[in-house]
Amino acid sequence: MTAILVSACLRGVPCRYDGGHKAVSALDEAVAGHEVVSFCPEVAGGLTTPRRPAELVGGDGHAVLDGKARVVDDTGRDVTAAFVDGAHRALEAARRSGCAEALLMPRSPSCGRGAVHDGSFSGELTPGDGVTAALLERNGIAVRPAPGV
Repeated sequence: MTAILVSACLRGVPCRYDGGHKAVSALDEAVAGHEVVSFCPEVAGGLTTPRRPAELVGGDGHAVLDGKARVVDDTGRDVTAAFVDGAHRALEAARRSGCAEALLMPRSPSCGRGAVHDGSFSGELTPGDGVTAALLERNGIAVRPAPGV
């Protein structure tokens, strides 16, 4: 059985910034036949639940990893270090479990794949990946947004 890394909030763990989760039944079919490794990089990086909402500023997760962008919460507090640390912990968990694929929370500053919030806290999206999604992709783990979210 192959392992797949999945955003913990999608598995019903109340670890989102607002203290909730985003469990979706469509995920069950997508992970059928896999060992599921549930993981929240933001909590693993030391952030609390609940916490202030955060967005990427100055670029996407790739730019954060390259030191060209950062992650800030809606009060302007820089939380980049926690997001980068959580991304590395997610990569370690994926490697330890033999994950070749990840299904992650869309639009998230950690887990978003293909589109993330634009840093204005207005709900607008911009093309790009979250910090964890970018690090996983850079290390050969295929990242897909979870279905049904």
